[in-house]
Amino acid sequence: MTRAAPLLLAVALAAAPLALSACGSEPQQTEAPAVAVARERLTLQPRRIADLKPVAAVVTTRDMGEARARIGGTLTKLAVREGDTVRKGQLIAVVTDQRLTFETGAYEAQVASAAAEAARARADLARYRTLYEKGFYSKAGLDQAEAASRAADGQLAAARAQRSASAELSAQGAVLAPTDGRVLTADVPLGSVVMAGQSIATVTAGEPLLRLEIPEAQARALRVGDAVPIETQDLPGAAANGIIAQVYPAVTAGRVVADIKVAGLNADLVGQRVRVRVKIGERTALVVPARYVATRYGVDFVRVLGQGGRASDVAVQVAPGPTAAEVEILSGAAAGDVLIAQVQAQTQAAK
Repeated sequence: MTRAAPLLLAVALAAAPLALSACGSEPQQTEAPAVAVARERLTLQPRRIADLKPVAAVVTTRDMGEARARIGGTLTKLAVREGDTVRKGQLIAVVTDQRLTFETGAYEAQVASAAAEAARARADLARYRTLYEKGFYSKAGLDQAEAASRAADGQLAAARAQRSASAELSAQGAVLAPTDGRVLTADVPLGSVVMAGQSIATVTAGEPLLRLEIPEAQARALRVGDAVPIETQDLPGAAANGIIAQVYPAVTAGRVVADIKVAGLNADLVGQRVRVRVKIGERTALVVPARYVATRYGVDFVRVLGQGGRASDVAVQVAPGPTAAEVEILSGAAAGDVLIAQVQAQTQAAK
């Protein structure tokens, strides 16, 4: 017993720290596995949507006012430049015709001659009337003097009318702004010989809008009031959708013109081309909410529920849908497939 006691004591001392360590440690906790929340399901069904065609529209104004020369002559003054804002009736340019100046001078001389002749005829009439009253002149002579005075007055009036007409024609050399707006073009240089009716400047008139031209066969689907999606990066500050304000009934070279009103449109760059999408008809398409499509490494996928309740990811080709929250599936999935929304929602179990 004396030999076994030390051995038992050594074993007890060696096991004591291990027992104390085991008693002082707390039990380790393990996280519960994540539980997937039930996701939405959607059965693919074709539906009718608007067939949108991308076309180019042009920034313009409802009308364009032409400041035209009313007489022929030489352009002696140009008072505006491109981009200037003008008011209706403001002076744009001056066209001068020296021939009209000479004609006005000639008519002025005729007025002076006719006035002198009328004054002489009135003086003769007064003298003949006095002689007639005193019995020294006949009635026939007095009537003749009165007729001569009236003829002289008529010639004076005609000369004055001709002078006024010539002066008015010379005044028509002033080219005036036809409406309020901005000068779009004013490219006739000073000293140029212009013809009557020639445009000296073009002035924008009316509200800014987008104007497009499409083939007549595709224009039959255009309706006033339809919404038109617009590429907003082309028009900073403009609304994302416009409204068709007018469809012109005339067909020119096989194309139909339509105007689109856009809120916030600025016509600083008249003639700027803007990409829009207009409705040219209807077609059948597979359209799903965007939450059913996930993109990984540049490839779009949908989760399809297969046989036995198993879900598999299928690569699809998509395109923008009728609204910003929808996409159109072009290939990869077919009508009747059951899709699962690509929403990752998890909860953590309580400890």
